[in-house]
Amino acid sequence: MTIQFNEQARQFHLRNDSISYVMRVLPGGELSHVYFGPRLTDDGDLADLKTPPSQGLLTRDAADAYSIEDEHLEYPAAGSGDLNPTALAITDTRGSHVIRPLYTGYTITEGKPELEGLSSTYTEDDGEAQTLAITLEDARLGIEVTLLYTLFADFPAIARSVKVTNTGKGYGKPVDVDAAYSADLDLTDSDWDLITLTGEWGREGTPTRAHLRPGHQGVASLNGHTSHRANPFLVLARPDATETHGAAIGASLVYSGNFDADVHVDSYLRTRLRIGINPELFRWRLEPGESLQLPETVLAYSTDGLGALSRTYHRLYRTRMARGPWRDRRRPIVVNTWEAIYMKMDEDKLVELAESAKDLGIEMLVIDDGWFGHRNYDDTSLGDWFANPAKFPNGLKPVSERVHALGLKLGLWFEPEMISRDSVLFETHPDWVLGDPDVELSVGRHQYLLDLTRPEVIDYLEDIMSKTIREGGIDYIKWDMNRQLSEVYSPTLPAERQGEVYHRFVLGYYELLRRLNRDFPEMLIESCCSGGGRIDPGVLAYAPQAWTSDDTDAMERVKIQYGTSYVYPLSMMSNHVSAVPNAQTGRISPLKTRADVAYFGTFGYELDPRTVTDEAEREAIREQIALDKKYASLVATGDFYRLISPFALEPAFGMTHAAWMVVSPDRREALVGYYRTHVGVNLMPFHLKLAGLDRTAKYQVEEIGFDTNP
Repeated sequence: MTIQFNEQARQFHLRNDSISYVMRVLPGGELSHVYFGPRLTDDGDLADLKTPPSQGLLTRDAADAYSIEDEHLEYPAAGSGDLNPTALAITDTRGSHVIRPLYTGYTITEGKPELEGLSSTYTEDDGEAQTLAITLEDARLGIEVTLLYTLFADFPAIARSVKVTNTGKGYGKPVDVDAAYSADLDLTDSDWDLITLTGEWGREGTPTRAHLRPGHQGVASLNGHTSHRANPFLVLARPDATETHGAAIGASLVYSGNFDADVHVDSYLRTRLRIGINPELFRWRLEPGESLQLPETVLAYSTDGLGALSRTYHRLYRTRMARGPWRDRRRPIVVNTWEAIYMKMDEDKLVELAESAKDLGIEMLVIDDGWFGHRNYDDTSLGDWFANPAKFPNGLKPVSERVHALGLKLGLWFEPEMISRDSVLFETHPDWVLGDPDVELSVGRHQYLLDLTRPEVIDYLEDIMSKTIREGGIDYIKWDMNRQLSEVYSPTLPAERQGEVYHRFVLGYYELLRRLNRDFPEMLIESCCSGGGRIDPGVLAYAPQAWTSDDTDAMERVKIQYGTSYVYPLSMMSNHVSAVPNAQTGRISPLKTRADVAYFGTFGYELDPRTVTDEAEREAIREQIALDKKYASLVATGDFYRLISPFALEPAFGMTHAAWMVVSPDRREALVGYYRTHVGVNLMPFHLKLAGLDRTAKYQVEEIGFDTNP
């Protein structure tokens, strides 16, 4: 692992055992991208790797003039002569959007710095990585752009981030940042396929693949969170790339708000990839002396197909994004009350659930929605995070004591960012609602949003949640979010800062998570957003697992978990065995099938254990729990291989099916899942080809689990 600067060529070369990343400073001071790909051994001038110039018309008025439009720029800025979509756009008080950040210097440090207020990857030892900071400056405006590149020793990946500062020098006046992406990557050709993860509620994480065409394509969110519809992640894969071979580049944004991940192919069939905060509805005022820190992007490269690219992200995010005591621990096997009793709960009913769960070997009872305020339906009480006196006249402490006495842990559902009109909090602080007070606000699920840009709102949520967590002896919280941001406006901010609200909301969300992690370091947090609406690396830094989808149907979950695995580790996916007929699809699947899907992640149950009265079925659940405990470490830490896509029809077999497997780090053990999502008739035997095993070893194959409900 080295980061070298060739003074003569004015060239940066970042290199580890797998990849190289090369940039150079142009004669005019612009920073140019040269190469990102397999490791290069050449330490000399690599300018010949760039594409020859076209007939670009815009040149600098100098003897050594060159066309900026022809260059592969590392961080292109608006108004510079680059006519393609740019990474940075700034408007000064005159209305000019011309900015030309030019190279002024660099530093190289061991390890990796934290990003203020934002999630990011980290190192546990400075020897794991080196970080290059390159400074660009527009001296006229007094704008300094710091580009950070962290090269990891053991990952074919580079973490990039950007900080924009108004130094107060030169122009000495405020400027507005209209767009500031976290990373830009210019490539010499367009012979790539674009892969994104799209979907909707109940069908998140669907991989889509299409060959690049001239023009603009990509995915984005304006939901205020990452959304069910798109994930802040994309892949550029060569057309022949498969799971096991071919070149692929991944870009993953470490952020939980509005994003844009797009690709532009110009008229010369060159490709520009950008990823960062969505510039639509965004504008950030920088007064002299102020800075804007942008989210991190992780770029990864694979020469061995999409599977290897995914495994890079899995290993990096599991070990160097997730943190805290639950990063490496086996997570408790939970039963969640939602599909068991919904909001019809009281102390005795919950203890009965816990007693039945204990008999099965379940380790935690999670009290879902309905325990607080005076809530019996979803139209009241959000924000009133105290026990419902009609259901719990003595508070949650007696429930906690009785559940803990059984040897179970106790979890609790919150939706902290929300407020109901019918609530004590709304009566007390209607001004805390996020939105324009002069406009009738949209209502989603009978609820509004709290203004997380306000410090007093964060303080209130920290205080009331902490009080409930302490008094209830809570071991785990499920953090939900069931609506999008709309009519976004904060009366506490001046007009020129209203474009900051979306981003400030995310910063408030992170701050509240940070405080709870600090105050309750042993508490496990599961992220949820009506299922998979906020699955992103930014959340993973605070909550090591996420509710993958509200759709608990096993066959639907095969597709959702398959797509989500393109970038997120199995340890992040919370998967439950639910009751049948399934609440979302009405499908009746065997108990074994439901467990066989749920094993590949963080395992639990979404049913009422009291209704499982058949002793053979109860014994089967005990066996499932024993099997999950046996294989939990393998699933969490092993290498994941996608074998058959559930999105591909196999016409020769007249069925759709799917398969995946996890292989232990020493390759001595593997767990394989094979699923027929649609069963044909009178089929030839099917042979499943495995991956990731030791070719010199001989393996014993064993089918696991019991099928008590064929």
